[in-house]
Amino acid sequence: MPAPTFQARTEIQAQWFRSPMGKAVLESEQTVVSDAIAAHPVIGLPWLWIAPAAPLPPVEGRGVRLVCAGEGWSGSLRCRPPLPIASESLGSVVLQHVAHADDAAAIALVEDCVRMLVPGGKLFLLGLNPLSPYRLRWRGAGFPAIDPATWRRWFSDSGLWPEPVAQGVGPQWSPLASPSLQSGPGLRAAYLQRAEKRVVPITPIRARKPLMLVDGAQAA
Repeated sequence: MPAPTFQARTEIQAQWFRSPMGKAVLESEQTVVSDAIAAHPVIGLPWLWIAPAAPLPPVEGRGVRLVCAGEGWSGSLRCRPPLPIASESLGSVVLQHVAHADDAAAIALVEDCVRMLVPGGKLFLLGLNPLSPYRLRWRGAGFPAIDPATWRRWFSDSGLWPEPVAQGVGPQWSPLASPSLQSGPGLRAAYLQRAEKRVVPITPIRARKPLMLVDGAQAA
């Protein structure tokens, strides 16, 4: 039997998130999402939230809400990557179990997020934990097994500053919402990986001239 197309796989994953098992994960993450879209210190900056399935719960603030649809997204607007959003216009971006065809597509999406974020803006990524026993509940849905360390590497390569440790969220086995966060993914169904867009100074800092001590010794 041929492997399902990316569009078919996206729909299979969306259906899983509409099931009681998937809803338990999304309900666990709702507080994280609400806090994330309000995370930028400049009040009023718009945000972007890409979720795996509709319907989306209400959230406060001004922003763009999208859900995965085929090879692109639908919701506040219907589009394919790259996103038609102005550069340096968003205070925060939430990528919640966003489907992607391959690693290159995932990296391209991260780079697009970097483009859209203002300096000081934050990226919040929610992914399924490949080490959780809950993975048996999504077996066959075609979710990629990507750990937080891989995302941190992609974030760093794209110019973001990731937090050194992800946080675990969601159930471990029983399909019941568990919104509390823990340090490290552990056995939780999902993880939260944060990153920030920082500004690199245009003018390099000049090296300090070493001090000369007695007998020709140098001190930094």
